[in-house]
Amino acid sequence: MQKITPFLWFNDNAEEAVRFYTNVFSDSNILNMVRYTAAGPGPEGAVMTAVFELQGQAFIALNGGPQFRFTEAVSFVVNCETQEEVDRYWEKLSEGGVKDRCGWLKDKFGLSWQVVPTALSRLLSSGDPERTKRVMEAMMTMDKLQVAVLEQAYNAETAVSIQH
Repeated sequence: MQKITPFLWFNDNAEEAVRFYTNVFSDSNILNMVRYTAAGPGPEGAVMTAVFELQGQAFIALNGGPQFRFTEAVSFVVNCETQEEVDRYWEKLSEGGVKDRCGWLKDKFGLSWQVVPTALSRLLSSGDPERTKRVMEAMMTMDKLQVAVLEQAYNAETAVSIQH
């Protein structure tokens, strides 16, 4: 068992969310669902808690009521090796949600994700401040991150002006 497990509080749709997430990510499973009984406190038969894994990362979901909502203060990063992977996760996770800048999105449950190509880290850590600046400037113009555009910004020659 992993030492630290993200615990996600849903109003009343934890089961729907767990099924959605385990369908979005391959190599994912629902490990356990505990349902409310007639003794309460939730509706009999509704999921109280669910334990699930997304690509080896365990999570717990709770139907806890409307007291708490997700905010952007906590999000999950999906590291993608290819543009095709970025495209797939971007479209699936944002379905019914809200797309935002720099690879950020909120899914239909209000949970924040950042879908990021692994190339971004490489491009930003070159040690060349001009290249880093160009990559950051390119990223700031995008919603879904585009590897080819980021690499083009990285490889662009710095314009040199010649004054006479």
